[in-house]
Amino acid sequence: MKLSSRASAASRGTCGSLVLVLLIALVSDLHAAELANLRNGFNLRHDHHEVVGATTRLYMSADPAGGFVDVPTDQIESYEPAPPDPADQTAAPAKTTADLKAIVAEISAKNKIDADFIASVIAAESANNPHAVSPKGAQGLMQLMPGTASKLGVKDSFDPEANVDAGVRYLRQLLELYHYDVAKALAAYNAGPQRVDQYKGVPPYRETHAYVARIIKDYNRKKLAEQKQQAQEKAQARRAQANKPTLAQNPSGTPSGESN
Repeated sequence: MKLSSRASAASRGTCGSLVLVLLIALVSDLHAAELANLRNGFNLRHDHHEVVGATTRLYMSADPAGGFVDVPTDQIESYEPAPPDPADQTAAPAKTTADLKAIVAEISAKNKIDADFIASVIAAESANNPHAVSPKGAQGLMQLMPGTASKLGVKDSFDPEANVDAGVRYLRQLLELYHYDVAKALAAYNAGPQRVDQYKGVPPYRETHAYVARIIKDYNRKKLAEQKQQAQEKAQARRAQANKPTLAQNPSGTPSGESN
């Protein structure tokens, strides 16, 4: 049986729509993650990105609710397709900001290092991305090199709690080694203790100087904001106390309205 020309056209249209739907589905299946290559030498794995003014938002998953990292646009040199992540199928859901704060707070108390200082180091190292990998192979939130991670007993550098715990233990070792000279300890974390010893201080590397300055500036900013908040809360408490109504007392010393 032959189809009429109109029926044939309708059939071709239906087939064309079907091919289009299949093509869209195929493109969706082939969607791959990206790597954002940063000027500091690190890269951030993400699903897709969006430029918002002077900031580029790197989304961690196709679902915007899955979390994102904001990076200054001028700090991103290029993008490239990300290699397959073997942990994609088995990894637990990424830690949320609240989870990371809880991890940092716990490890801060255990190692007696200010949580804000730890947070500033993590931000400089990985922009809070637990899956960050540097071109040199440093991994995770605190960018542990495989050899360092192994010495510190870390089996999975992409596990946020294990990574931060090991990174903070190592940072504490460096602080103790350099008698709590923060600049030297940070420089050693970035460039290695041998370079700090070689130059008897922060080595003359632009990246290391920028790294140390960034962390100290960020930490000081947090502490100043915290002090300002505390001062405001104290001022509010004083005003509330000053405005609190008091009972008038009669000459006998008892509040008015009370019998002797």
